[in-house]
Amino acid sequence: MRKHSPSATPSTPVGRRSVLAAAAGAGAVAALGATVSSAQAAPGRPLARPVALTVTARPAAEAERLRLAQALRGSEFQPTGLYVPAGTPLSLTVRSHDGLLPTLWIGAWDYYGEITEPRGYPLTAGANTVTDPHGGPVYLTLTGHGERAEVLIRAGAVPMPVFTLGRTTETDYQRQLDTLTTSPWVELHGPDTIMTLTRDGALQYRGEDHAALLRLVGTIIDSHARISGLDGSRPVHRRKAGPYHFTEVSKVPTGVGAYATHGYNGFPRAYLDRATTVEGLRTRGWGLYHELGHLHQQMAYKPGGMTEVTVNIYSLAAQRTLTQPSNLLTVDPATGLTAFQTSRAKFGTAGLTYEKSFGAYEKLVPLRQLELAFGDDFWPRLHKLVREENPQSDSTENDKRYRALATYSSRVAGHDLTDFFVNTWAFPIDAVGRAELAALHLPQPPVDPSTLSG
Repeated sequence: MRKHSPSATPSTPVGRRSVLAAAAGAGAVAALGATVSSAQAAPGRPLARPVALTVTARPAAEAERLRLAQALRGSEFQPTGLYVPAGTPLSLTVRSHDGLLPTLWIGAWDYYGEITEPRGYPLTAGANTVTDPHGGPVYLTLTGHGERAEVLIRAGAVPMPVFTLGRTTETDYQRQLDTLTTSPWVELHGPDTIMTLTRDGALQYRGEDHAALLRLVGTIIDSHARISGLDGSRPVHRRKAGPYHFTEVSKVPTGVGAYATHGYNGFPRAYLDRATTVEGLRTRGWGLYHELGHLHQQMAYKPGGMTEVTVNIYSLAAQRTLTQPSNLLTVDPATGLTAFQTSRAKFGTAGLTYEKSFGAYEKLVPLRQLELAFGDDFWPRLHKLVREENPQSDSTENDKRYRALATYSSRVAGHDLTDFFVNTWAFPIDAVGRAELAALHLPQPPVDPSTLSG
C-alpha cells in the first residue's frame, strides 16, 4: 500500500512530509554507529563524554526524486545512534567546514500514529540547545554535495542499541539490548538501510542473525536498483543518495499490512515476523518488496489505476533474485489457475476494460509479458529512457500516463504494441495515445506478447 499526502516544500523545517530536508551517507551510518558505541556510559545512563559526529552533505531528497523521475522522495536521515527523552535539553556544538549547517531531527515516523513525524531543528554555528516535547531517535541532515560539518553532542542524549553491519558483533548487540534499556528504540544500520524498531519489537526477534538480515535487505534493495536500471552508467542513473528507512509504526488502517510514503516504509508489529526475520523476509517478504517498490516507482507511466500495479515490477524482481516462485505462477485454489490463465480467458469478452475486468495479479501480467517478449533488460531500459527524458505530468493526468506507458514500452521494445495494449488488454489508451503509437512507425512484434507466460 502506498500512502501519499501532498508534498511540502523540502526546505520547510517542519511539516508532515517536509521532514526530509537533507542527506545521509551510507558510510557515515556505520561510522556514526561506531562513534556512539565507543562513547557509551554505564548501562542505561547518559553519555559518559561528548559524541563527535561528522556530517557529509548529500543531494536533497526532492532533487533526487526529480532526477530519478520518481513519485516519492527517499530518506535523507543520517542516524546518530542516540535517543533523547521527551522534554530533555539536548546540548550540542556545531562547526561548519564549508559554510553549510545541518538540521537536527528528533522523533520517529508514524503516519497514522498520535505523533506522526520527527521534528526538525535548524542548527546554528556554535552552541545549540534543543528541547523536543516528544523525544525520540536523533538524526542529522545536511543538503549539498560533499560539504562537511561537525556536531559535538555534549549532553541530553542516551545511546540506543544499534547493530551496524560490518562493525557490530552479534554478541555486542545482544549486550546492548540487555544494558541500554533507557531508549525505547533500537536501530539496525546497513550501507543502504536504516531499520528503526521499538525496543519491544526488536526483542521479539532478537535471536535472528542480524548481519544476515541486513545483507538480505541489501540484496532486495539491489534487486530494485537493477530492475530500475540504476547502474551508474551516467550521473542520472546513479542510485539515490543515502539509505532506505524502514520503521516500525504504532498502527495502520484496517486491512493494511504496511505502507510507503515520502521518506520511509512503515511496518506494524504484526508484520515484523516477515520484515525482521531472515527466513520470513526471504520467503514471505512480498509486503516489504512491494512497499520498497513504491519508493522506486516512476511517475511518467504510473496512472492512478496502476499505483498498486507497476510497483510490483520491483516485487517480482525481488522474487526472482531470491529464487522464489513467481506470484503470477501461483495457482489460485479457488480456480485452479494462474493469473496468466485467468486473464487470458477474459481476452476479447464484451465490455472488457483493463481497470475493471482484471484482478490485482492479472493486471500485473502484461507488465511481465513485456519482459518475456523483449528481454530481462526491458524495464531497466525503460527506466533509463524515462530518467533521461524526464517527461512531466501531474497527479490528475491519468490519460497522459497511460499513453506514456504504451509509447515508452513500444519505443523500448522497438515494436508497435498498439494491439497488445489497446485491443488485447483493453488499456484506456485514448485517441491521442493511439495516434502517438502510430506516429512511431514501428513494426509489429514477431511474437504476440500476450501469449507468453512465465
